[in-house]
Amino acid sequence: MQNIGYNLKRSEKYRGQKIHTMEEKRNVEAASKKWEVVVFTLGKDAFAINVNKTREILRWTGCRPVPTKTPAFVGITTLRDALLPLIDLRIFLGINSTVPMANTKVMVVEFNDIKLGFLVDGVERIRQVNAEDLDSSKMRGVSLKWVLYIIKRDERNILLLDYEAIIQETAPAVAEHMFDQSKLETYHRQIGHVEDFHILVADDSPLLRQQTCDVLKQSGFTSIYPVKDGVEARKLLLDQGENFDLLVSDIEMPLLDGLSLVETLRNDSRTENMPVILFSSIMVKELLDRAEKLKITHVLKPDVYKLVEAVMKIYHECKKNRNY
Repeated sequence: MQNIGYNLKRSEKYRGQKIHTMEEKRNVEAASKKWEVVVFTLGKDAFAINVNKTREILRWTGCRPVPTKTPAFVGITTLRDALLPLIDLRIFLGINSTVPMANTKVMVVEFNDIKLGFLVDGVERIRQVNAEDLDSSKMRGVSLKWVLYIIKRDERNILLLDYEAIIQETAPAVAEHMFDQSKLETYHRQIGHVEDFHILVADDSPLLRQQTCDVLKQSGFTSIYPVKDGVEARKLLLDQGENFDLLVSDIEMPLLDGLSLVETLRNDSRTENMPVILFSSIMVKELLDRAEKLKITHVLKPDVYKLVEAVMKIYHECKKNRNY
């Protein structure tokens, strides 16, 4: 497939910057509320995806069909000697398109170590979005089950989809990898029935938030409290002073991302040593470097087994020495 030259490099402003003054701190906090998305179109609707998850944009040159029960999984192609599964978002969302297949664009995206191509009508540009631009209220027209937020911009609504959930629904290899009941039962036999280890789970994807809680419960951890984003987690931990033994958080949460949440916790004496696991599909080096400086364990979605193993390790360490 032919690359059509979109520049998807993110801005480096504020990345890794040390904060010295209150004014600088406010500037960095304001910057953390901004993030970059690639805007693309399906039919008459506009959508967005985080630029961190987008690798390149290609022209459509066809694909090889594969047997599947999922109509949106249209086949595979080869990109630099690697197989690239192709998912037609128009078919998946039930959107009618007048764009000929020959003019279709392929957005190459990456979640964890999984690369695949989203088929879309067109790609517009990279835009910077503020947290204040986001609205989680319902709207008509598109399959709302897959919509996380609505971005209000240019007198139109740009929809931010739950891409990890879509991939699980359409990519057979991912869905098959997610849950192995025998593995979870093995973890449960190792850990037993744990009621005194309290885990806070923050993820803005309803499906992945529920799956994370289910996996931890099936592995033996029963005291789990889910929240829908970093703002709710911060309110619970700092404003309300609730006590948790561990935070499991996504990184990409537009209202307050996981790294900014942890930076806030590290600056409060009550939570400065709280164990944190970031459970995220983002692999960008700058973000991972930032996580390392904050002494955070990082587990890549959708590897729920590594997540459970990381939780078990922290649990055993906390039993030996509770230092927070």
